[in-house]
Amino acid sequence: MAQRARGRSAVHRGVVARSGPKIRRKKKLRYEDITVVDRSLLKRAVGAAALGNAMEWFDFGVYAYIADTIAEVFFPPTVSPGVRLIGTFGAFTAAFLMRPLGGLVFGPLGDRIGRQKVLAVTMIMMAIGTLCIGLIPSYSSIGVWSPILLVVARMVQGFSTGGEYGGATTFIAEYSPDKRRGFMGSWLEFGTLSGYVLGASVVTGMKAWVPHETLLDWGWRVPFLVAGPLGIIGLYMRLKLEETPAFQKHAEEAEKRGRSGEPFWKMFTEYWPALLICVGLVLVFNVTDYMLLSYMPTYLSEQLHLDATHGLLLIIVVMVVMMLIILVGGRITDKVGRKPVMMAGCVGFFVLSWPLMLLVHDGGLVLTFLGLMGLGLLLLCFEVSMPAALPALFPTAIRYGALSIAFNISVSLFGGTTPLVMQALISSTGYDFWPAWYLMAAGAVGAVAVYFSRETANKPLWGSGPAVATEEEARELVRRSTA
Repeated sequence: MAQRARGRSAVHRGVVARSGPKIRRKKKLRYEDITVVDRSLLKRAVGAAALGNAMEWFDFGVYAYIADTIAEVFFPPTVSPGVRLIGTFGAFTAAFLMRPLGGLVFGPLGDRIGRQKVLAVTMIMMAIGTLCIGLIPSYSSIGVWSPILLVVARMVQGFSTGGEYGGATTFIAEYSPDKRRGFMGSWLEFGTLSGYVLGASVVTGMKAWVPHETLLDWGWRVPFLVAGPLGIIGLYMRLKLEETPAFQKHAEEAEKRGRSGEPFWKMFTEYWPALLICVGLVLVFNVTDYMLLSYMPTYLSEQLHLDATHGLLLIIVVMVVMMLIILVGGRITDKVGRKPVMMAGCVGFFVLSWPLMLLVHDGGLVLTFLGLMGLGLLLLCFEVSMPAALPALFPTAIRYGALSIAFNISVSLFGGTTPLVMQALISSTGYDFWPAWYLMAAGAVGAVAVYFSRETANKPLWGSGPAVATEEEARELVRRSTA
């Protein structure tokens, strides 16, 4: 079990500075002020958090790659394929309407009762929502109730997911040593890519080998039904976890003070600059994420008329390459910092989105792949840095709640709507380069947010004392603070 400090932690300067000058003296650390992270607990925590993210994105991968089939199953054949696709992405977007509500419920709850308990609940709810999609009868069987039930199931998924990412990033960040937070956080996005690759590969294999009539009849249900067993495994893993050292210490100190935590309204009145920065960072992260991983499969097949199997395989290869690089990227953010890496991604999307989309649109198979790969490498700048950067924006007392609320508002307004907005714009105007403009705008907004954020690499989380990997590091910190 991680050794937790019993003394009061040092004041950590956050994004928001209180009014008036303060004289801050360097505090002499005691050994009790430092958390020595248990390696086995850290591995279990990262694995359980990453599995939940993998399961969430397994569903996204399946839904995005099988969107054309879902359009035929859940919507009437009397409407055009383009309108059916808009309806399909509308159901996809419905989940994001519930995410802020889920964040509003699960986030503050996680700050009151603990991260581990809430993450167990979100895991089982995600599994139930995905499983239900696989059980819904088709439009030909129950008519308009089919798309209605699809939207309801997606809303259940969205509500649970509202507490998932903020909790998972908080959990990993609070368990990680300060000098390895970027690397450990990158495992969360490794889970994202793993889940997406698995879901996309299953659908691609089915489309290649299963007759279209069989796919429409029952084959499309198989990937969604897999969520049941995955959810049971994930729930078991999360129930076996201990609460994070940072939250345990915060709970002990709150009990001594006779307070359960910070008032809910305080995150909006005192920490609103951090909330705005979080919204901006999440905007660029998720617009680019959903553009490449959720919308591009449809864009390649519907707009560019690329063979469906070839287009799906191209993006799967891009994601596999990203998986091979992502952990190295996490280590790099621990060395050079989060801000330089995030800013590189923002500038890259602003400058390179147009030429990369030109390669995707007008090139052959090889050039299309190079364009997609370029977008994937730029996306990696956020995949490797955000899981460590976002939790560090807020103090322990409000971290889960503030991050969940800001994250899900941004995702719901900008990220999750990306496939629907792109399909609607292209269908109504016939102009194929809206994705490039959208990515450029996201890069510009993200650059402003990165500029106003603070560097947090190799520093304790706001509201916590130092966290180290070994006893030797702890003793060295104590020696240096008293020298």
